[in-house]
Formats: sequence, C-alpha cells, structure tokens
Amino acid sequence: METDTAATTLTRVPVLVRATDPILQGGVAVTLRTRPEIRLVDEDAAEARSAVVFVVADRLDDQAVKLLRTLQCGGHTKVALIAGQIDDNEILTAVENGVCAVARRAEINADALVRLAQAVNTGEGALPPDLLGRLLDRVARLQRNVLEPRGLHLGGTSARETEVLRLVAEGYSTKEIAEQLCYSQRTVKAIMHDITNRFHLRNRPHAVAYALREGLI
Repeated sequence: METDTAATTLTRVPVLVRATDPILQGGVAVTLRTRPEIRLVDEDAAEARSAVVFVVADRLDDQAVKLLRTLQCGGHTKVALIAGQIDDNEILTAVENGVCAVARRAEINADALVRLAQAVNTGEGALPPDLLGRLLDRVARLQRNVLEPRGLHLGGTSARETEVLRLVAEGYSTKEIAEQLCYSQRTVKAIMHDITNRFHLRNRPHAVAYALREGLI
C-alpha cells in the first residue's frame, strides 16, 4: 500500500492556479483539490516554476494579459488559459504571451481540468475545436495569400532555400546542387550561409536536421 501511495504521489501533476479574481481562483482550486491526479502548489513553492499554471479569467483583458506576461517573465512555460469568453484574436494574444492551451470555463469540468493539466504537463497544446479550426484556416490563408506570392513559407524559408535544403539532405555537393538548379556555386553557398545564420545553426547537417524537424523539407 505504501508503494502504491508513493507511486501515486510521484505521478501527480503539480498545478498552480492564478486568476484575475479571487473567486475564480478559489473555484478552480476547490475543484482540483480533491483530485488524486493533481497536486496544488503555492507560488512560493520550490516546484512552482515547473508546475502547470491555470490562469482563470472572464476575458483576456489588460489585467489577464499582465498576469500572463508576469508568468512568462518568471520562466513559466506550462500555462493554460481558462476563460469565460475568448475570440480568435485573443487566442493569438494568449499564445504571444506564453499560453500553450486554452479552454472555455463553460465547457470544462473536473475531469476535463485534469486531462488539460496532464496534457500541458507533457508538452501538448489544446484549443477548443471551433477556435482551432478557424485558426488553421487563418494560417492557410496567410500562406496562400501573403507568403506564397512572395515565394515564402511559414517556416521562414523561401522556395529556393527549401529546394537547396532538400538537395543537401539528399547528399548532393555544392557543385551538384548548383548544376541542378542552374545557380553558381557561390550562390548555393550564400543561400546555405543565410539559412545557418538566420536560424542559428552550426553547419549543413544541423541545417538539414532543423529543416526536417520543422517540416520545411
């Protein structure tokens, strides 16, 4: 029994609850306090910085944004926003201020809070399905209407940079890449130099690994 208890303690997710209103904060804290999967922590606890932070607010107003920025400056990287109402533009503001998951208060219960804490703790993000769909649509329109006409991609590389990276990944030399793309070798070297400098990469293998990880090639 003692072993089971120790194992449960080790797997409980540490959660810090912050809110723009004490009543909102107390309500979420009370809901989580009885859950064996969660361990509530205080702001001054040693593990607070690595804990999942639930920020509870009616709207993403100036007060809520200020709270998010304070947490971001404090080094918190596992922040979930639980809002009464939130629209598409506020989602972008939340993400810019360190939020990795969003939920509406009206759509979330104790079980959902636990699942959200567990997801954020393992590095996963979460958005309400309708907001996620509209956000993806905006991203697609940005790529189609703004970036593609300029020969750019969301990853920050141009079409010719992507093509050079693809050929480098396939093992072609600078000379072979230049011949295939009808560039000079100097141009190919300049393209790779720009890529490694822009993304702070060490060398060609590092550039290829980065491109693969980010889905650029």
